[in-house]
Amino acid sequence: MFTALADRDFRWFFTGYLTSKLGTAMAPVATAFAVLHTGAGPAGLGYVMAARIVPVVLLLLLGGVFADRLGGRRVMIASDVLRCAAQAAFALLLLTGRASLAAMIVTAVLSGIGEGVFTPSLQALIPKLLPTDHLSDANALLSIAVSGTAVAGPALGGLVAASLSGASGAAGPAAVLLIDAASYAVSVIVLIRLAHVPQPQPGESPSLIRELRDGWQQFSSRSWLWVSTLQFCLFNALVWAPYLVLGPVVAERRLGGAGAWGLVLAANGAGSVLGGLALLGRRPRRPLLLSVVAAFGYALTPALLASDLPLPWVCAAAAITGAGGAIGTALENTVIQQRLPADVLGRITAYQMLGAFALGPIGLAAAGPLASVFGLTAFLAFGAVFQFATNLATLAVPAIRRIDLEDPYLSDPSTTVDERSIETAIAPEPSAPPGG
Repeated sequence: MFTALADRDFRWFFTGYLTSKLGTAMAPVATAFAVLHTGAGPAGLGYVMAARIVPVVLLLLLGGVFADRLGGRRVMIASDVLRCAAQAAFALLLLTGRASLAAMIVTAVLSGIGEGVFTPSLQALIPKLLPTDHLSDANALLSIAVSGTAVAGPALGGLVAASLSGASGAAGPAAVLLIDAASYAVSVIVLIRLAHVPQPQPGESPSLIRELRDGWQQFSSRSWLWVSTLQFCLFNALVWAPYLVLGPVVAERRLGGAGAWGLVLAANGAGSVLGGLALLGRRPRRPLLLSVVAAFGYALTPALLASDLPLPWVCAAAAITGAGGAIGTALENTVIQQRLPADVLGRITAYQMLGAFALGPIGLAAAGPLASVFGLTAFLAFGAVFQFATNLATLAVPAIRRIDLEDPYLSDPSTTVDERSIETAIAPEPSAPPGG
């Protein structure tokens, strides 16, 4: 079940990644209380949060170019050094009493820059650490790391912040931020140890525009990739954003308040961990098809929030949603890593993530007003129906159903049997499929 961890390089990388994700999950609690402690108020906290998110969105494409041009490992090292410095600086500002709103925004921007260029590099690095047949287990383990730290991190961060706050109120959040900075330092040390991982060969690089255009052509030429990205773009705007905004309202009205909502989120995280564990050791022949089927679970939680069922049922639905999300994400990542050309993997990942999350902020901003117009229950129910319907539409795409990791010719699953016969006749000794 843990074949990926038998590989020394991946074992080192996973240790660093797990450590940095735990620190990252601890930080939001500290950041919130730190900003509020300075007297900036909710508006100031919103500015700091936005200052971190905006660079992530703006720099995804540039991060993809850097990942393909320089190598994912080098970009990740630079990113983690930047985030380590930003969080350490934030902590020092708090400890010295110099944490003005402008200074906190600057540190948030630096953290966002690091995250924006880091994310595409992750997809580009994993296939270089492991044999192809271990990628599914590796992605399942990474999913478990993300889900597990999402559950444990906020609780641990809150505990540390509360226990060390003291009279000043700044020591606790500063301690958590220093822990986060240290977690990035651990990741940097681990990545440096992987110096032998293959890197792109130095040479004349095309222009930035040319590289972005090439990445777009690779992304848009694969129907299974852009269709699934489009579905998740609409899902994030019309299903998940309303769930995040309106779920606490439902919890307050009929489930028992903030504690109940915390249980729903914890159940979602626990389901994600179980989903990742269930995937270990399994290599489905048609992973993309199974990934879409698993995404049906996303319809359950908003559906039960829109119903009159009690909290245990909502938590059960959240657990199923989390399990489906973890399985679907891990399987889709496996397909991407195995079937896409390695030299453009960073840029393709950047386009995929930018497309998937482009409408998310709009969905978050519009969820409340739309619920006021159409009704909270009706809007959540619409999201559940919409997710079910779009999943059915995605399953209708032939490339989604047909991609088969055991078929070496299906580097592009839209290729037909006749086309493959023609290609074989033209080139009797075909090269290995890109990324496979």
